[in-house]
Amino acid sequence: MACTSTRPSPESPSDDVAATADTDLQVRLAALEDENRKLKRINAALIERVESSASRRDDSYAAFQHSVVLAEQVRERTDALNQAMAELKASNQLLSDARLRAETAHQHLIDGIESISDAFVLFDREHRIVLFNSRFKSFWAKTRARICAGTRLSEIRRLAESTGLIVEEHRSTLDDNILYRLHDGRWVQVSERPTREGGLVIVYTDITEVKQSETARREQALAQKSRLLQRAVDNLSQGVAMINADGTLELWNHRFLELCGLAPVEAHRAFSGVMADSELPLLTPDTRDANGRSIREMEHRLYNGRVLEVRTHPLPTGGFVNTFTDITERYRHAEALSESERWIRLITDHVPALIAYLSAELVYEFTNKVYEEWYRWPRGAMLGQRLRDVHSEEHWRRLEPYVERALAGESLSFEVAETNLNGQERFMLRSYVPNRLANGEVVGIFVLIRDITERRRTAEALHQAYQNLEQRVRERTTELTALNTQLRREIDERSQVELRLREAKSEAERANLSKTKFLAAVSHDLLQPLNAARLFTSALLEQRSQTCNLALVRNVSNSLEDVESLLGTLVDISKLDAGVIKPDIAPFVVSELLETLAAEYSQVAISEGLILHFVGSSAVVRSDLQLLARILRNLLSNAIRYTPNGRILLGCRRRRHSLAIEVWDTGVGIAHDKLGEIFQEFKRGDAPREKPDRGLGLGLAIVEKIARMLGHRIQVTSRLGIGSRFAVEVPLARCAPRQKMALDEPQAVLERLQGARVWVLDNDAAICAGMRTLLEGWGCRVTTALSEEDLARQVDSFHAEADLLIADYHLDNGCNGVDAVATINARRSAPLPALMITANYSNELKQQMRELGHTLMHKPVRPMKLKTAMSHLLGR
Repeated sequence: MACTSTRPSPESPSDDVAATADTDLQVRLAALEDENRKLKRINAALIERVESSASRRDDSYAAFQHSVVLAEQVRERTDALNQAMAELKASNQLLSDARLRAETAHQHLIDGIESISDAFVLFDREHRIVLFNSRFKSFWAKTRARICAGTRLSEIRRLAESTGLIVEEHRSTLDDNILYRLHDGRWVQVSERPTREGGLVIVYTDITEVKQSETARREQALAQKSRLLQRAVDNLSQGVAMINADGTLELWNHRFLELCGLAPVEAHRAFSGVMADSELPLLTPDTRDANGRSIREMEHRLYNGRVLEVRTHPLPTGGFVNTFTDITERYRHAEALSESERWIRLITDHVPALIAYLSAELVYEFTNKVYEEWYRWPRGAMLGQRLRDVHSEEHWRRLEPYVERALAGESLSFEVAETNLNGQERFMLRSYVPNRLANGEVVGIFVLIRDITERRRTAEALHQAYQNLEQRVRERTTELTALNTQLRREIDERSQVELRLREAKSEAERANLSKTKFLAAVSHDLLQPLNAARLFTSALLEQRSQTCNLALVRNVSNSLEDVESLLGTLVDISKLDAGVIKPDIAPFVVSELLETLAAEYSQVAISEGLILHFVGSSAVVRSDLQLLARILRNLLSNAIRYTPNGRILLGCRRRRHSLAIEVWDTGVGIAHDKLGEIFQEFKRGDAPREKPDRGLGLGLAIVEKIARMLGHRIQVTSRLGIGSRFAVEVPLARCAPRQKMALDEPQAVLERLQGARVWVLDNDAAICAGMRTLLEGWGCRVTTALSEEDLARQVDSFHAEADLLIADYHLDNGCNGVDAVATINARRSAPLPALMITANYSNELKQQMRELGHTLMHKPVRPMKLKTAMSHLLGR
């Protein structure tokens, strides 16, 4: 480092310039004075000579003229001398002004370098200090070094090293700047620039805050990368464990703990100690077998039957990474393939025909035992041999045309004479069948060779006996005619029996379909009394003044809910079987559905002593919102039903083009051999429950039918005593979803219903009475009617004041609520908002309601849903 004083040097550049100018003026003045003295002496000599020379007048006159000329020259020289003296005086004034300006500039330079925030040092061409500021001097405050003007740069660097001022030095690769870390922890950046006179300017910039900020950013980036790495590792299907050079466990994921059967471990534990608690052996890059060879991978079968593949990968910086892969399914598939190959080999070896498979290069890839024995080859020795090498040249020439046709894609059969082990000539029927890929390319030939020698000999014997055959045929013809007549009678009888069986089967199928369609058709009639009962019980529940009957009413309401659930399930099965329900596919944000289900079933889970965890998603999917909700409700209900204690998880997992909505539980689980039965109708789990279960075993059957209708795949995995996972894959949508209707606050809903004038049109008197009781309990003014004419009489032919119209879709005498709403609004100056209630789930009706702008609600009506819909319509 370099240092300087703020006092000006006595040999500053401005002083040198002023001294030089003064010297030049003095030299010129001295020369002019000498010349003036010479002229004066010459002038005096000439005058004296003229005066002393009186003898010659002409000469005197000439001398006088000459003296006059000399006097004129003297005068001119005197004027020049005076002018030079004036110029010298002016030069002296300019020199004084220049010296003043130089001193002012020098002071400004000193003030300027003192005002900058960096340490500044100026060196001359011999690298000695000329100027420096106080910030540079402050670097040496706590050292014994004394830095002043004239100190050389090499001496400053030596002092910086000897006094311990510099602790660490770094050179930047971008701009060749040098970085120093000082003894007090500060960082200084050194910038050097040469001057025109060959000197040097050095600036020392304090970058301590920049280095600290850079260090903090680097630490934050490293922490972020560590978190991203941990998340990436946690989402791997493999178990991963990273061990440093000291054998300490640095990084792992939950899959590693799960596969190794380990409890959560603490960081920086010895890997050998961690694996000591596992059933798996310890595998490191230093592990070797009995022959001293390095083992980098191994397979291990666990006590529960699972097979794990463990691999170790050394790291270039020391340490290693172990991966743990569950290859149970692959292992089972390999065993199944091996078993299948063994059975194929066993079957083909006992078939009395020669069987082989040739690749496109005519290399044997499969031969059975009979094939190898026929051509006298050891077991398996033909594999990998070329067809041309197996047979003689003559035999190959006979086969070559047929082989070329087979490779061209033609299936063919031909006869060839060959010699067997005993030297007997046998006739062999060869069949070549090409093996084609999906694009038509032939990649091999299936070869089937059968010995037809006996058949040929039989044919020859038949040909020899042909002469006697006609007589025998005539004799047999008479017998066969009689037998044929008898067979015809038997065939006719069998045809009649088969026809009656088909009719009986068709009748049974029609009866079953009729039953299904009947249940689907009468769903409206089945749900009507339940709907009325639900309205009455809801109205009673909201009348809190009669607290003595509240428990009784709640029991009745719960019983009605059970009956409604059972009948609704049966009706849903019937509608699905009859094809009544059609999906209404549209894009929507899956959070609209999942957040509602999570809020609803969290309370149900808490009532059962369980915990429901929910992981949301912002994905947009394409499906039927109502039908998908029915699937997830059944899966959540099933999970709660078969989980005595523990927790349930509802979440999503993104696939490439779909979203898997998953329901996990820690329940009793399902046996592997029962997974195919749980989706059958009336199949229920055998797990005991504390509370009586009124289900029919149709929940998963409905899930399977709805999923098949929507084209969604259902996945299930389970382990007895551990829990189950059900997942439904829903395709992701590419277009924007429908806008979600904003929900009103409960208090705003009640305020909006107070004093509302509501017309109710339903052909069931019980429904009308229940609706009146419920709506009046909410503060509405209700008018009920059993028909359109009845309503017209009560409300002045539909001209009375009203706010909302609630109509049943199915009315008497072939009328429907849509036509009734149209008639009523046609007679009014301002149309009424309409709420249509029905048990019809058809997409045609949904589409019609959208086009007309009516709100559709399905039976049985839930009071809270009815209250929300009415508030929304009244708010419009």
